[in-house]
Amino acid sequence: MKTTLVIQNLKCGGCAHTISSKLNTVPGVENLIVDVETSQVSFNNTTPEVLVAVKQKLKALGYPEADAENSVLTKAKSYISCATGKIANHDA
Repeated sequence: MKTTLVIQNLKCGGCAHTISSKLNTVPGVENLIVDVETSQVSFNNTTPEVLVAVKQKLKALGYPEADAENSVLTKAKSYISCATGKIANHDA
């Protein structure tokens, strides 16, 4: 089943790289696309449990869904994830 989530705090390629690398480790996630321009994450998932796992992983990384609470702590997590993604993407 194809799913598209609109998320918060997605600002750049570093963010997208972190999201891609972390979500690609979730079993059942296929054809992942992270679109910085629209703040969307699209993917195919095999079960409802996969969708829950993806949402939890995004929130833990600092990228909650658009309608979720976006606290200062969540924003701070996204900045750390972004910086990590920029460094990892630069080294690749």
